[in-house]
Amino acid sequence: MKILDGRKAREHYIYILKNRIDKLAFKPCLTIIQIGSRADSDSFISAKKSFAQKMNIKEIHEKMPENVTQEEVIKIIKKYNKDKSVNGIIVQLPLPKHLDAGEIINNIDNKKDVDGLTSKTKFTPATARGIKELLDFYKINLKNKKVTVLGQSDLVGKPVSEMCRKEGAIVTVCDSKTEDVPKKTKKADIIIVAIGKPKSINENYIKKDQIVIDVGITREGEKLYGDVDFERVKDIASAITPVPGGVGQMTVLALFENLIDACYNENI
Repeated sequence: MKILDGRKAREHYIYILKNRIDKLAFKPCLTIIQIGSRADSDSFISAKKSFAQKMNIKEIHEKMPENVTQEEVIKIIKKYNKDKSVNGIIVQLPLPKHLDAGEIINNIDNKKDVDGLTSKTKFTPATARGIKELLDFYKINLKNKKVTVLGQSDLVGKPVSEMCRKEGAIVTVCDSKTEDVPKKTKKADIIIVAIGKPKSINENYIKKDQIVIDVGITREGEKLYGDVDFERVKDIASAITPVPGGVGQMTVLALFENLIDACYNENI
């Protein structure tokens, strides 16, 4: 069983990314818009800010109160759309329930939508790009592979499924309404799990020599868990991503790769 180590892969891609940044005539800038305060959002934003500082990228953290109105959020987005010094804009999800996330996201300029979430985005969403680059690093080809994706959220499941299809994979998507999920997962060469339920995928879903990509991450106390019960499937799978240290490492990287793509596209 091979561990698909996101940290190792990320170091490889960071070297390439640094070279691209060094060739720019200006300092890239990312604006992060946060609404309210959630422990998970705070943690994700902290990781993004830390990576930005490491890569000599300017970051603007625009924090808005929980009770902010839809109009106020859109006004801030439009302000940064017009700001030529800002190359990328992201809105940290999830948002408070009184806000329409789809409308808010779709107000981001497509050229600055580095999370890849607007309806006419020019970018591959960060998680999907991160997974593809992790597979590329380990020379795992998606072409003609049977891939089962568990979860079809707008943020992860749908973009990952679309990415796999673009790469030539035969994709099956399962959600909470799908019947007999283990039957569908056991037919796959590669399983990608993004359901947000810690340790819910066990040996009953896996067959010998499959590749298992675990996108889930849930904090319980001081520990982080994936959607896959690592200990129960590790001796069945041929390759598996750990949590932490797997897909999450690549997702932050991919966001900044999109940002630098935005910088280069601006100069064309």
